[in-house]
Amino acid sequence: MQALFESLFFPSRQALQFAIKGVLAMALSLYLAMFLNLDRPYWALIGAVFLQIRPEGGLVVEKGICQIVGTFVGGVVGIAILNWFSPYPELALGLLALWLGINAGLSALVRRQNFVYAFAMAGMTACLISLLVMIQPASASSQTIFAVAQARISEIIVGVICATLVSKLIWPVKVKDGVQAHAKNVINQTLGYLALEIDSQGSHEKRHQNIDTILESVTMLSDDSSAVAFEGPEGPGQSRAVNAICNSVLSLLALVQIFGRLQRQHPELIGDVLSPVMEEMRQSFTQMAESQDYNECYHIVQNLRRKQLEYTNLNIEKTPLQARLVKISLELSSELVVLLKGYAKFTSKTPAKLNAPRIQSYRDPLVGLTTGLRSTILFLVGAGLWVGTGSSSVMMIMILPVVFSIMMARLPSPILSVVLKRILVGIVFAVPIAIFYAVPLLAASSRDYELLVMILAGPYFIGLLALANRPTLPYGLGICIPFTIFVMPSNDMTRALSIDSTISNAMAIFVGVTVLFWIFKMITGPSLPLMITRLVKATCSDLRDMTEHTTPEQWFNARMGDRLLRISTYDKASGASRNVTDLALTGLNLGHVSIRLGRIVHRIAGTNVDDELRYWQRALGDAFMQAFYGKYNADFKQSCERLITKLEPFDLNEEQKDLLEGMFMRISLTLERSAQAIAEERSAL
Repeated sequence: MQALFESLFFPSRQALQFAIKGVLAMALSLYLAMFLNLDRPYWALIGAVFLQIRPEGGLVVEKGICQIVGTFVGGVVGIAILNWFSPYPELALGLLALWLGINAGLSALVRRQNFVYAFAMAGMTACLISLLVMIQPASASSQTIFAVAQARISEIIVGVICATLVSKLIWPVKVKDGVQAHAKNVINQTLGYLALEIDSQGSHEKRHQNIDTILESVTMLSDDSSAVAFEGPEGPGQSRAVNAICNSVLSLLALVQIFGRLQRQHPELIGDVLSPVMEEMRQSFTQMAESQDYNECYHIVQNLRRKQLEYTNLNIEKTPLQARLVKISLELSSELVVLLKGYAKFTSKTPAKLNAPRIQSYRDPLVGLTTGLRSTILFLVGAGLWVGTGSSSVMMIMILPVVFSIMMARLPSPILSVVLKRILVGIVFAVPIAIFYAVPLLAASSRDYELLVMILAGPYFIGLLALANRPTLPYGLGICIPFTIFVMPSNDMTRALSIDSTISNAMAIFVGVTVLFWIFKMITGPSLPLMITRLVKATCSDLRDMTEHTTPEQWFNARMGDRLLRISTYDKASGASRNVTDLALTGLNLGHVSIRLGRIVHRIAGTNVDDELRYWQRALGDAFMQAFYGKYNADFKQSCERLITKLEPFDLNEEQKDLLEGMFMRISLTLERSAQAIAEERSAL
């Protein structure tokens, strides 16, 4: 409430500009909808409100396209349901519930919020068209169905176009500017973590705090990268550059784990040979994290790489493991160069010729099924109340709360509860504003457009001020959208200027959101241990299948980004000691190690030992899965020995053999340590 008070009475300049732009977008959409004599112009307002949640230019365009596509698809489905099943309302309602469940389930399988909007609009539009026709079954006909569908689609499109125009023309904010600042922040966070991981004094808790922050930032950066493509001719190239940055960050996280864990668990294996290399890396990473200049960072990493090359060429006796670690230090600095070049390409105006895949959303059918079930049950509850009471106001339970259920399905349970409670508080604010302010003034006015806008601008301005800040955003949603439904601004205000109608709609929306809150409480989805197990199994499957892809490193990074964030979030929520998160990071590293092993093997023997390499890859995946169960798979060592034996006839020299043995020794130590840590934790429970 303190944040809400500050947002309303002490707004920032950006919040004021945001609110003014929002009022202008909504006023323009209302004017155009009324000018076109659309049946319910207030749905154009609602379409404009949804676009205000992220007002950056590229995001607004992308979201607008998603809303329009979703609206068209929903319109077609609504027309089809009415055309075939209007004589059978029970079947029509059941099909609508199924359609909503499908859209809700699919929305849970995508990461980008704009795609979630598309599914929400597809579900809402079909329901809106069907229910508005079913309210008056006597007048239902093919012509009526098409007219209702055309009006609903037109209203949403009007809202989208007006909000996009205002966003582009008045105080335009580019998503590129935010992404650039965010990318720089992600790079600094990564550099800070690299220094912390190598620092022998770094704490376990602080390392995981940094990892959590980096994973959240990387996924958010990847999500916003698609919208950059809508901001000018250089946009697509900049979008690819952002994806390259995210890919490099994940590769760096995979590499630095090796040094940190060996230093903490097996310092004797580092010895005096590698200590200077690690200290040089730590100092360089710290200097780069403190620097705000790209050229300086690039100079530091190039200097680090020169020193590493000089150290590699020194005639110092090294164990196989130490020789491998020196090579990894060079790979780490090379990846840092790629990261900095990706940032330079993003900030430059020349087209970026980079090609890295965007982080993919982890798609779990169980999560989709749970999300779809919640939305379906909520719709059926509303449908049951509607059939039982015959009240048109109850229809709001089947529309607005269902849209909220789709939009918020990906939120963690504690955050979701807070968001829904704040939406309810916003609704409570909107009711007296509508009853004691808007409805009486509109009833006493001439109802001209100018007076209509002057009366409505105040409440919308208040709601948009709340909408401008992320902590108070749910309050803004709870004010703006329900207030629009309470007042229903249009050419004919007769049906809106009724206190009874306003109170009925308010009760319906409040009850609907309350029911949604309890449905989320009762249907919580798969348990944390089950979700963690499924995520680890998915990682194991990818490790086994690495050799089947032409660009395995980028493919693996794209799939592991969201998966790592989910494992980290679930592991933290379970109150465990984060050993599973450590294992997941190990999985990321093992994927990269297996890629490098494949390249080494192909340089030595070509494709002659591919069958043995695939066998080793499957053994690696099995050993990773066994570590999750707290066991060490001794068969993995045998697969390593078999692979070296198969390579010996192909002129395997001593240096190459030492390199492979060092690699296998490091993997075995890591898996053995992870298995032991997880076994000890589970035995203590």
